[in-house]
Amino acid sequence: MSSATTFVNIADLRKGRQVVSQMIDLPATGGGCGTSGGEGKASCGSSGGPDDMPAEIWDKVKNHPCYSEEAHHHFARMHVAVAPACNIQCNYCNRKYDCSNESRPGVVSQKLTSEQAVKKVLAVASEIPQMTVLGIAGPGDALANPKKTFDTMRALSEKAPDIKLCLSTNGLALPDMVDEICKYNIDHVTITINMVDPEVGAKIYPWIFWDHKRVTGVEASRILHERQMLGLEMLTARGVLTKINSVLIPGVNDEHLIEVNREVKKRGAFLHNIMPLISEAEHGTVFGLTGQRGPTAQELKAVQDACMGGANLMRHCRQCRADAVGLLGEDRSEEFTLDKIEAMDVVYDLDKRRAYQAKVELERESQHQAKVDALAAAFDLENVAADMKVLVAVATEGHGKVNQHFGHATEFVR
Repeated sequence: MSSATTFVNIADLRKGRQVVSQMIDLPATGGGCGTSGGEGKASCGSSGGPDDMPAEIWDKVKNHPCYSEEAHHHFARMHVAVAPACNIQCNYCNRKYDCSNESRPGVVSQKLTSEQAVKKVLAVASEIPQMTVLGIAGPGDALANPKKTFDTMRALSEKAPDIKLCLSTNGLALPDMVDEICKYNIDHVTITINMVDPEVGAKIYPWIFWDHKRVTGVEASRILHERQMLGLEMLTARGVLTKINSVLIPGVNDEHLIEVNREVKKRGAFLHNIMPLISEAEHGTVFGLTGQRGPTAQELKAVQDACMGGANLMRHCRQCRADAVGLLGEDRSEEFTLDKIEAMDVVYDLDKRRAYQAKVELERESQHQAKVDALAAAFDLENVAADMKVLVAVATEGHGKVNQHFGHATEFVR
């Protein structure tokens, strides 16, 4: 699946548990994450643990691969494509409903009815017992298709009560839907917020559909901004965890995202996920066709680093398709097309799923302890040169194990 390398500075190791904890996903004492993020706190999207947050928050994120970087090695998610319509237009988006080749948001192989989506979720959950999260992320906007979205969520809350329910939205319709979101225990919501200044927004959004008419320009972005901020505040007040997605567009909102980070933190965002613009011309987006480039890895990291101390940052996003299935970084959706599901003998065994996930948790804890023990045994810190650096690289197929040949790795993470 992936390989990773990092430099380990021996002098830093001598600083104690805080630095070591960053290497082994162990939370540093005295940190903490809550629904409001926090300055100087651990990044809950990467290494946050039960010592970093209230028990009720940890229970929501511990097996959610998008809200916990450590969890994404062990637990899977899936998206169902029941929401094709959208109420805004983004210059970086071009939705495709019958595409199996592109790996980016807004793309699906098959649009589903609510009934088909529920059947697919039950089939996937019976075959992939570590699948803990179901999200509706398009290919349009979940809340621009409220009946399809909530019909799906209502049925799943009854038939698969152990699965966490999530949705993604641009936020335009969000304030009107908060009661409905809470009614079905949808306790994770992602809002895409690319600006807090309508002048910047006008460069990203050509139009919105609001109050039964199309609104354009700065006025459209002003309305969108106000609705996003109100919706975020309402979700925070109801205890719903919110993740903010922002698309980094060089020359448009790159420097502005620092302000976005500050503003969403004020309003209770739990995580901020700053993603690179995908702008290849072949995708047919406005930005792609006009030559707007995406950021380099260095530019992306610089903006993320500049936001440290604000809302907690997520750095392990894979910019999933709207019909993704499996662990982050893999896609098993082709195993669960509608024709294949029809031939499957689907048995949703709740006790079996819970037992399997408990086994995964034990394995996860064992791997964590093994990391702690290995570090303790590997470094005699008193007898190693302070300026020595060790380059460490691993390859994995997932589940927190070093179990893959480097030649088979499909992505590189530093």
